Amino acid sequence: MRKLALDDEILLNIEKPARYIGNEVNSVMKDKDKIDVRICLCFPDLYEIGMSYLGIQILYDMFNQRDDLWCERVYSPWIDLDRVMREKNIPLFALESQDPVKDFDFLGITLQYEMCYTNILQVLELAQIPLFAKDRTQQDPIVIGGGPCAYNPEPLAAFFDLFYIGEGETQYFAMMDLYKEMKASGKSREEFLRAVCKIPGIYVPSLYEVSYHEDGTIASFTPRYDDVPVVIEKQVVTDVTNTFYPKAPVIPFIKATQDRVVLEIQRGCIRGCRFCQAGMLYRPTRERDLAMLKECAYEMLKNTGHEEISLSSLSSSDYSDLEGIVNYLINEFGGKGVNISLPSLRIDAFSLDVMSKVQDIRKSSLTFAPEAGSQRMRNVINKGLTEEDILNGSGQAFEGGWNKVKLYFMLGLPTETEEDIKEIAHLADRIARRYYEIPKDKRNGKCQITVSTSFFVPKPFTPFQWVGMNTKDQFLGKAKIVNHEIKDQLNHKSIRYNWHEADVTVLEGLLARGDRRVADTILAAYKNGALYDAWSETFCWDHWEKAFEDTNLDLDFYTTRERDVSEILPWDFIHIGVTKKFLQREWERAKEEVVTPNCRMNCSGCGAAQYKGGVCFEDKN
Repeated sequence: MRKLALDDEILLNIEKPARYIGNEVNSVMKDKDKIDVRICLCFPDLYEIGMSYLGIQILYDMFNQRDDLWCERVYSPWIDLDRVMREKNIPLFALESQDPVKDFDFLGITLQYEMCYTNILQVLELAQIPLFAKDRTQQDPIVIGGGPCAYNPEPLAAFFDLFYIGEGETQYFAMMDLYKEMKASGKSREEFLRAVCKIPGIYVPSLYEVSYHEDGTIASFTPRYDDVPVVIEKQVVTDVTNTFYPKAPVIPFIKATQDRVVLEIQRGCIRGCRFCQAGMLYRPTRERDLAMLKECAYEMLKNTGHEEISLSSLSSSDYSDLEGIVNYLINEFGGKGVNISLPSLRIDAFSLDVMSKVQDIRKSSLTFAPEAGSQRMRNVINKGLTEEDILNGSGQAFEGGWNKVKLYFMLGLPTETEEDIKEIAHLADRIARRYYEIPKDKRNGKCQITVSTSFFVPKPFTPFQWVGMNTKDQFLGKAKIVNHEIKDQLNHKSIRYNWHEADVTVLEGLLARGDRRVADTILAAYKNGALYDAWSETFCWDHWEKAFEDTNLDLDFYTTRERDVSEILPWDFIHIGVTKKFLQREWERAKEEVVTPNCRMNCSGCGAAQYKGGVCFEDKN
């Protein structure tokens, strides 16, 4: 019988013990004596957050389909259990077997957002695995990083043995087969790392050297050996229909952040917003076949008992058979109490018609993401949305019965002026006015508009990757302008305004575009007490400020400084298909306020067409 790693006394004295006991429905148990390779997948945040993440569910299902592999899971312990584990010297353990993570062959850590970086060090330390890759021995797991933040792995390079660049369904089995073979023949950890770097998409930081100019910029980034790849190629699943997808995902014991079945209908996005890293990383757009989606939806709902299904993608409206999958779900499950969630829709007549079929209009709110208040600014960021689109969409929604609207904007965008900032408030007011143009007897109560602004972070592999970002004070000053303008308007009682934390944004900017030297700062902040930085109740700017001082880190060098397009960027050795030449061209078009048509309208020659088999809308005429 499986023995829990925590005794009853500990479980009774911590918050939500179900986070740590495993044994959930659809979790996989195997006989470890019949297994050749053990893998532990880690989401370095709370169980409830990590259990909502589709990527780990896909890999978990994929690995466990093989009889010679056993994949388990681990999440960051909350602060209460963290303290107990340190006091009692309890090593971090996997949920399924409750075995120490340090006993596994691989620890795979997903890097979904920069603010989890100190949690990675927590996981390693609690697992009793040396923090630095250079200090690990044959007895320690191989520590792998993957996910969107792995596209600039350099701030974390010192802590990871290797990074997987791209989509996991492509090369992981090749890696496991190589490891299994080398383990059986008694090869060393170093020999494995030298061999695995030759598998496409695998980056081993210890096999590369970096030198710097006197001004702190990178002078060179070179392999230490002739047989180590100079460029790491992103790995892409070109056929997303005939690939792995979990039909019986693990069901959490406690309510997860997204307590529903997630059906990924496509990967990639045709839109080309210049601020959006995901839109560039996941090119080309690849659609899943309708028959496959129907089968997966049916099986997942049957195998989980969930009462909601969410259609997931970067831009669901652009899926070519959205009507087909929605109608199937309505006809098959609508009468069985299953709700259908449709995030990432553009607000147009078609989308509103679809949403009206699946939502309780009186309870639900609509979400618009204009991103910028002025048309000039929307052209700069290539949003491809006019004010007429926004007001017409709002009007159709109001006439259809909706009265609650959420509007998302960014502050601190490149070339932004005070007038652009004020236009955020003015646009919200014009949307409210559009509601009150409807005859009173046809309105659905009072109009409720929530305006939210995040602060812009220039991310790697976007046309804005060279831009200097705002300071904390500049961000807050801009939020105050929006707040003042909203309060000064006729419809201010219908509009609520909130904004993101500015200091968290500055830190995100540092970690997003940092180089190898930032690792010392991350470690110093962690030692100062930084943990769960994504959580406002636990984030402490003082821990990081002291770390900047202790490691002599120049924050402005990484955040506010504008890069020259000729500068070697920390992530330049990674090739994502989208070319640097295209990104430079888009940066110039942004400064000229020129809109680039979406991929279905016209091919912009980004480079993603090299991935043959994807649904790339390259002009073939």
